[in-house]
Amino acid sequence: MSRPSRYKVFYGGRGSAKSWSIARELLVRGLEAPIRVLCAREFQSSIDESVLQLLRSQILDMGLEDFYRVQKNEILGSNGTYFGFEGLKLNVKNLKSWEGADYCWIEEADTISNDSLDILTPTIRKDGSEIWLSFNPTLEDDPVYKRFVLTKRPDCVGCEVNWRDNPFFPEVLRSEMEYDRANNPDKYLHVWEGKCKQALEGAVYAAELRKADAESRITDVPYNDAKPVDTFWDLGYRDSTAIWCIQQIGAQTRVIDYMEGSQKKLADYVKELQARPYVWGTDYVPHDAAAKELGVGLSLNEQLQALNRTTAIVPRVHQLSIGIEALRSVFGSLWFDRTKCAIGINHLRRYRYVTNTSNVTGREPLHDAASHAADALRQFGQMSQQLASAGVWAKMPTVRRRVL
Repeated sequence: MSRPSRYKVFYGGRGSAKSWSIARELLVRGLEAPIRVLCAREFQSSIDESVLQLLRSQILDMGLEDFYRVQKNEILGSNGTYFGFEGLKLNVKNLKSWEGADYCWIEEADTISNDSLDILTPTIRKDGSEIWLSFNPTLEDDPVYKRFVLTKRPDCVGCEVNWRDNPFFPEVLRSEMEYDRANNPDKYLHVWEGKCKQALEGAVYAAELRKADAESRITDVPYNDAKPVDTFWDLGYRDSTAIWCIQQIGAQTRVIDYMEGSQKKLADYVKELQARPYVWGTDYVPHDAAAKELGVGLSLNEQLQALNRTTAIVPRVHQLSIGIEALRSVFGSLWFDRTKCAIGINHLRRYRYVTNTSNVTGREPLHDAASHAADALRQFGQMSQQLASAGVWAKMPTVRRRVL
């Protein structure tokens, strides 16, 4: 850890004491000189999801409670050292105050998006500042794994650490590790040796994505300016808004673009869409977009129409599983642009059932960062079922075709 480097990346399996070691190192550096440390993760809706408690326990173990004062949302050193905590996805505006940070520690960095990395890295701009990332690898196409493990860069020091590198590896974990090694080699390699998965356990669309990979349907997908581009939405504010841009070219469904964001106005998303050189068709929004918003007097659907967009409401399904099956039924026709849709594809690979039971059938998918992209694409599946019978397309609202 002593060698200066812009990026320091610590990755590997469970029980390697990565987070424990980083916390101690930063506390020691803060003891030796006043520093500002941003402790971040992709999603942090409350301070309980931060590493504050981990730092607190290390302060007590190291006997530093006379030097460090642990507050509700921050840690202060008697020499001016400061530890703050932020979620990257939902608190982009707060990052501006961290341009003078000496260190940024991103925990669980396997979940961080390219957008968050692109915003964060120029923010941490002080001379000599460092960005530390710690994570257990999940998928090879996760942004942080591609940027800092698969890609060798001169400004990055990478360190793979696993259970055998931890001299204090507890016996209770050792027995679990040995059981997995003997009975579930794939799980052992991922959990304990930090190897990437091909797909997440319980991934909802694992078979469909595996087939898309095998058939090379995740590739460079061209835009056809003779056909309109429809969009399929999942709407949120604190949660993410997700939008897929899709063209129907004969029997081939081209998923040519994807965008997402949070804490933005509807007009901001429309502005981003209109900056793209597409001929627009219909914006398909979920059924709850028809509800009037308090204080506005208009539904989200009506607000989109007021912004000169052509819209359609996707009918509600009574069970989420019906919508999932609807998307599965048309997944084989989907061709994804691997560059413009990279973030959305990554979410689809991570969209999974709750794994507290071995029975997949009938379980609800986990509502997390990956679910918004999956819910948006599910609108396409549901709409495709509605439009399956002959002549239904002709009954839909007239498509406004214009280059914006």
